[in-house]
Amino acid sequence: MSNAPLLQIENLHARLADDPSVEILRGIDLTIRPGEVHSIMGPNGSGKSTLAQLLAGKEDYEVTDGRILFMGQDVEDLGPDDRANMGMFLAFQYPVEVPGVSAMQFLKAAVNAKRAFAGEAEMDAGSLIRHFRAKAEQINVPFDMLKRNANEGFSGGERKRFEIYQMAVLDAQLGILDETDSGLDIDALRIVSEGVNSMRDGMRGFLLITHYQRLLEYIVPDFVHVLVNGKFVKSGGKELALELEQHGYAPFGVHEHAAIAPPAGASA
Repeated sequence: MSNAPLLQIENLHARLADDPSVEILRGIDLTIRPGEVHSIMGPNGSGKSTLAQLLAGKEDYEVTDGRILFMGQDVEDLGPDDRANMGMFLAFQYPVEVPGVSAMQFLKAAVNAKRAFAGEAEMDAGSLIRHFRAKAEQINVPFDMLKRNANEGFSGGERKRFEIYQMAVLDAQLGILDETDSGLDIDALRIVSEGVNSMRDGMRGFLLITHYQRLLEYIVPDFVHVLVNGKFVKSGGKELALELEQHGYAPFGVHEHAAIAPPAGASA
């Protein structure tokens, strides 16, 4: 197995594209290798979601310094579709509905778009169904979910499970989970986490972005990074998440009233 980085971020600075005076990221360095799970934690407004969206190619932000390498390639000039087809997958905090499009149609289009990007022929119907069923078993997703319209009428937990399922179907090399635990009750969080853990095969990497420590009880990270005001202020192992649970972000000069435990009443 190659130990070359899946993701390498070097001295990344970024600001809002429509307001150059607002700098959000102020020098991010991060390396994720195959098999590694990294978690980024930080208070609201620290730049966590900005980093996730910037990695996925969202055009709301402008890189002013540094670079992002994915599987050795500089992705600065690549859009979201190309990055996704290369194997980068962003699981959103609030997945959107795709009215009128069945989940199976949605996934078929995504799989064949990725194959076209790689210069491969489309999968025939039989092969697609077998692939979808195998991944549904792996992620513990009811196959009947694919007969429904993508995310339409789904509960919060179902939307998150469907996103993890998409990541498995597309065989993503790097999964970026942007506060995927938001709004989930314990049962839904456990099911989503089991899906992620089933994909930890030593070949792909994960970047978990969260405000709360509870996600890391289910998906145990190899590395934890604390992001404050656009910079990493501390990095360590999984024990760092427990420190944050006990002391919050006050040791890093953050005095907001922000608990590290999930809000009461979270539901699927």
